[in-house]
Amino acid sequence: MEGRRLRGGFTTTDSPPLHTSEPLRRTAFNRLFAAVYFSAILALLYRHVQNLFLLSTTSLLSFSTTLSLFISDLVLAFMWASLQALRMSPIRRKEFPQDLKQIIKDEDFVGLDVFICTADPYKEPPMNVVNTALSLMAYDYPTDKISIYVSDDGGSDLTLFAFMEAAEFARHWLPFCREHNVMERSPQVYFESNYHSSSPHFEKIKIMYEDMKMKVEHVMDEGKIADEYISDEQRRQVFNKWIKGFTRMNHPTVIQVILDKKHDKDNSGRLMPNLIYVSREKNNTSPHHFKAGALNVLLRVSAVMTNAPIILTQDCDMYSNDPQTLLRILCYLSDPAIKSNLAFIQFPQRFHGLNKQDIYACEYKHHFQVNPMGFDGLKGPSYIGSGCFFHRRALFGGPSTPVPPEIPELSPDHVVSKPIQSQEILSLAHHVAGCNYANQTNWGSKSGFRYGSLVEDYNTSYRLHCEGWKSLFCNPKRAAFLGDVPITLFDVLSQNKRWCIGLFEVAFSKYNPLIFGSQYMGVLMSLAYSHYAFWPIWCIPVIFYSFLPQLALLNQFSIFPKLSEPWFFLYVFLFLGAYGQDFVEFFLAGGTVRRWWNCQRMWMIRGLSCYLFGSVEYLLKSIGISTHGFSLTSKALDDEHSKRYGRGIFEFRVPSPLFVPLTMAAIINLFSFLLGLTAFMRGNNMEGLGLQMILIGFIVLNCLPVYGAIALRNDAGKIPTQITIISTFVSVAFYYASSLCF
Repeated sequence: MEGRRLRGGFTTTDSPPLHTSEPLRRTAFNRLFAAVYFSAILALLYRHVQNLFLLSTTSLLSFSTTLSLFISDLVLAFMWASLQALRMSPIRRKEFPQDLKQIIKDEDFVGLDVFICTADPYKEPPMNVVNTALSLMAYDYPTDKISIYVSDDGGSDLTLFAFMEAAEFARHWLPFCREHNVMERSPQVYFESNYHSSSPHFEKIKIMYEDMKMKVEHVMDEGKIADEYISDEQRRQVFNKWIKGFTRMNHPTVIQVILDKKHDKDNSGRLMPNLIYVSREKNNTSPHHFKAGALNVLLRVSAVMTNAPIILTQDCDMYSNDPQTLLRILCYLSDPAIKSNLAFIQFPQRFHGLNKQDIYACEYKHHFQVNPMGFDGLKGPSYIGSGCFFHRRALFGGPSTPVPPEIPELSPDHVVSKPIQSQEILSLAHHVAGCNYANQTNWGSKSGFRYGSLVEDYNTSYRLHCEGWKSLFCNPKRAAFLGDVPITLFDVLSQNKRWCIGLFEVAFSKYNPLIFGSQYMGVLMSLAYSHYAFWPIWCIPVIFYSFLPQLALLNQFSIFPKLSEPWFFLYVFLFLGAYGQDFVEFFLAGGTVRRWWNCQRMWMIRGLSCYLFGSVEYLLKSIGISTHGFSLTSKALDDEHSKRYGRGIFEFRVPSPLFVPLTMAAIINLFSFLLGLTAFMRGNNMEGLGLQMILIGFIVLNCLPVYGAIALRNDAGKIPTQITIISTFVSVAFYYASSLCF
């Protein structure tokens, strides 16, 4: 049935399809290459076992070195094998939204509840959140079918003020987008683009936007809302809720209906979407479950107020880049053959503002664009936190095993019959947003977004797939959503460290993907999820290969085969095969050589920093030692940071322990490379140390930005002096310790 066009619930074979799917042409090669590469891995592991147990001349030093390499290669083999699950049957989908309106009337379009989450007005500036909301309100879709819910976990009156101002601007912005067929429906992006006109209408609405922006930024600078911005008594009563003792971690529920689609109209006379501000109740004694908790509150509040069958979850900085995205969604939702067990449709996260080289590999091309096609050929992609359209029903039990909510008003089948501003509706909405409401219920375990991990997106989709749901990956040529990226290395690594902790929380839980997942999803899907669940263990081979061969070379000790031995070619094949296939996938997905190089460099950097620290922090947390809590990645921009990022210069600046292992690796590799060159020029043991020199030279090449940040730069973004001193001291200690062993 998939791929056929539908009319009134019946298929017709004589008309073009609403959607199609096809396997990627490289699938056959992937399978053949996997068989060859697997044989090479077995040969390598055999060599390690032979050196460990079958050779009687093995010394303690040689045994320890070989064991370290064996462990590293086992980890690499597991991560490679789990990745192959995503290469066995990747597919590409295509939609035909231009045909949709011929078979579905506007009044038959499904309703949509949009969830936008923000938590700190200074790390996530309200104007960014406002632009995201405005871009979603302006979809090419019946406005009375859309409801926007903004979750403010920071409980900030400044954020609410920004949205009240945005609501007034929206009365002009939405008609303007329709009349001028605007594609960039985030006002900020539109006014910064080169596609707008210079008509009086354009100048007028730009002035209105700048006026709104000036008010919001002035309020942010002052840290309070001045009386001059409180235009009437109704607004004053709203902001009077922020009384003494109201803090971001201790405050009552605040729900404010800013726009009501039953009454509010734009300046062309059309009804506007609902716009509802929600700040859930918080206190210091009740767990709030981070973003998953905020999403579940929105799920309950929206059920009481609008209960649309489709839910879009959106990061506060991910604006809509294609006003026809909802029509693409309907191409799938209109197909009864796939609708019955379809949990969600995931769009890739794509970004604007990336510098030309993408020095921090924030595009995550494999994670967001390549691998989801592999997931899609199995049971569907994982949820990646934003740009995801859920069936509300999927969040209440499996396709054939529904989990009824504790009150009928939260059921996905409930029909809201009362106005959203009625006292009864608002009272119930406040009740279900209470911090203790979900205690002793199924919320977070069997219903809603799942608790127990900092990566609620991965955890939720994994559990949904285990319940029998499927998902789809939709990746149109024009990006459906575009977002911001961190522009400092510290922010990138901190974000990744948080992901690592969350992934381990799933990997080492009773829902381990290899054990629990294989029982419910099958081997390939469980391997695919395991590839991400055990993401942080990349640190093991990266650390060993960044230090062990180098310290061995400094002591003139060979740990790899000689250049003339047949085993040498095995190592070369394994290296070139893995990197070559990775590059081909990256390039075929639209990447460039320079971006791929930076992507593999960042893999090494993450292995020496956030993967390591995330693993250690998870271990400490598991044994009851307190660590730093959840931290947001800042979306606020600094001019100097932006300039250096635009020029492709790494931003270190922060004296963080995250940079110590990386700096140590750079120092040790450089000195071992120089010593190796000296030995080679003298003709000493060139055969025995050749492979080590190739590896070390490759790492030195990857560390060029680190050397520049240590010795060649004077700007504020260089590696802090104390990090350089500590790293040098520990590197020297490592060298002297190794000299006692080799």
